[in-house]
Amino acid sequence: MQTPTNSFKQALAEGRTQIGLWLGLADHYATEICAGAGFDWLLIDGEHSPNDLRSIIQQAQVIAGYPATHAISRVPVGQGEVGATLIKQYLDLGLQTLLVPMVDTAEQAAALVQAMRYPPQGIRGMGGARASRWGRYPDYSKEANAQVCLLVQAESRAAIDNLDAIAATEGVDGVFIGPADLSAALGHVGNPGHAQVQAVIENAFRRIRAAGKSAGILATDEAAARRYLDQGANFVAVGLDTQLLMRATSALAAQFKGAAEPRKSTTY
Repeated sequence: MQTPTNSFKQALAEGRTQIGLWLGLADHYATEICAGAGFDWLLIDGEHSPNDLRSIIQQAQVIAGYPATHAISRVPVGQGEVGATLIKQYLDLGLQTLLVPMVDTAEQAAALVQAMRYPPQGIRGMGGARASRWGRYPDYSKEANAQVCLLVQAESRAAIDNLDAIAATEGVDGVFIGPADLSAALGHVGNPGHAQVQAVIENAFRRIRAAGKSAGILATDEAAARRYLDQGANFVAVGLDTQLLMRATSALAAQFKGAAEPRKSTTY
């Protein structure tokens, strides 16, 4: 058996835009419904959703049954010894692509690159578990470094100030802009659509792409998603499972009970 190629990383390297969906329901049954929809990638959220290692592996296994869709997961924290341990555990589950929140400096990004890789390129503990299919991928420990994909999240003033250096860090495959936290950091809490925030985001896309890296973001409506794609983002989540369910159920109730239309989410 051969170590699988990271299809998401390969697609980005070939310049193919990747459209995804955010998963926050923390349930493998709901994940399978989303996996069959035809998205290029699904992100299993370990930061702002009630996921643990067991629920993450269940969802990753479900997504694996839909080869056209790639499983990504966001770790709750990436820095320090705790972050390195979590990254090791997520990779050992068989995830190849990780999104790490709150990366503010190139030094932090470089440390994450190390955590993602086996020696001598990194510090990932030798093992592999499900990732190596318990040794059935005989060359996994030699091939895994080339297949992992690191996406770092820029969502603070410091991250924007250091964006060029973060994006230039060898081993960082993409930079994901966090619009909600960034808008709060810029003084516009709950308003990622503010003109100042949007100008910073558009400029960030240019800087990331100029460094030869992929730029990503989450959009909560079609107009925003299409604007970000036009501005150069090439891996974009175009919705959230929780928000899709919230909007649809609220709209259905409103048809019969006259409830108010649900407000758009400004999270993530």
